[in-house]
Amino acid sequence: MKLKTTLAATLLATTGLASAAMAQTELTMWYHGGGNEVESNILNGIVEDFNAAQSDWMVTVESFPQGSYNDSVVAAALAGNLPCILDVDGPVMPNWAWAGYMQPLPISDAALEGHLDSTIGRWDGDIYSVGLWEAAVALYARQSTLDELGLRIPTLDNPWNMEEFMGALDAAKASGNYEYAFDPGMAWTGEWYPYAFSPFLQSFGGDIVDRSSYQTADGVLNGDAALAFGEWWQTLFTEGYAPGTSQDPADRDTGFIDGKYAFAWNGNWAGVATLDGGVYDVVFLPAPDFGNGSVIGAGSWQFGASGTCEHPDGVAAFVEHALQDEYLAAFSDGIGLIPSTTDAAQMTANYAAGGALESFFGLSEAQALVRPVSPGYVVAAKVFEKALADIANGADVADTLDAAVDEIDSDIERNSGYGH
Repeated sequence: MKLKTTLAATLLATTGLASAAMAQTELTMWYHGGGNEVESNILNGIVEDFNAAQSDWMVTVESFPQGSYNDSVVAAALAGNLPCILDVDGPVMPNWAWAGYMQPLPISDAALEGHLDSTIGRWDGDIYSVGLWEAAVALYARQSTLDELGLRIPTLDNPWNMEEFMGALDAAKASGNYEYAFDPGMAWTGEWYPYAFSPFLQSFGGDIVDRSSYQTADGVLNGDAALAFGEWWQTLFTEGYAPGTSQDPADRDTGFIDGKYAFAWNGNWAGVATLDGGVYDVVFLPAPDFGNGSVIGAGSWQFGASGTCEHPDGVAAFVEHALQDEYLAAFSDGIGLIPSTTDAAQMTANYAAGGALESFFGLSEAQALVRPVSPGYVVAAKVFEKALADIANGADVADTLDAAVDEIDSDIERNSGYGH
């Protein structure tokens, strides 16, 4: 009798679970982390928890390699085959929203309380996407190098100014101890250029596009401030401070660790590898202030609802579930990026008080500026990349920046101002 009762209970429970699963509405998700086993495992765990925690929605995940992900989304949008949940790189989101690939995300204000502002994707007055992590860039140095060269340690409240930064590079160059004084990371291409280098331009007082209207780059990408930036940028290469566009990618990855470079401009994602590489006295310094404040890039991958999704409330429910501090901390410990809340940071190995990468959270809070929030950014970013590479290779600064402005402005005009 007891065995029959147990079997009956098991069948009833199994039937109940099956019925609950059948009642759940499927939400398909596309994710850019295909090939990254650690990242995928964490995401799949969050999805499993969400599916089990409620009876309304069932999220299923399809992962893509990051290099082909954006093209896959665009092709699917044109074919009318988008999933419900989209993973989107922060600066790309406005373009996808403008094109109808995404719709506003009906997420609650309470779910976003305490989050780094740069992890919340806003466009045209609405929230479209939210990120589970952030990334930040710092000036990598060794404490022993600073001591050897007699350099002041810059702080968030008192960063190096232009004179001090160039003085540090001059001192490193004159020491003869390094192949180059500064590694900005020229071997990396694509989004690294606007993410990492436009903050230098912004600190000079320029920008990729005029953010007051988003209708032109004229005056901000080729004005006096931008020309001063361009001349300084070119000097880094013509005067031998930094390796140029032909930099060996292997040197970019390990040159600072190997002692080839005195200073390196790199992201928090390289911090653990630097420590593991034996640079135990590494310090992460704030961006220099070239006259208009210290600036670093901001905005990483985020989740939102596709434009064709019939259940944006389900997407919002999943995103709110995924924003729990324990998940943010798991992603941070797993892939090294900055958790998007202070509470989550305190749960991590590296970003908690006293952690090896703690300073990066403060850098994001104090210096982060998102890339231009415009659908036209995806074109302007490529134009900016080419202009900076050309200037590094010796092209005339004024002519190159004027040509970049013409190209960006023509694209804005062709697209009727991108809805601004």
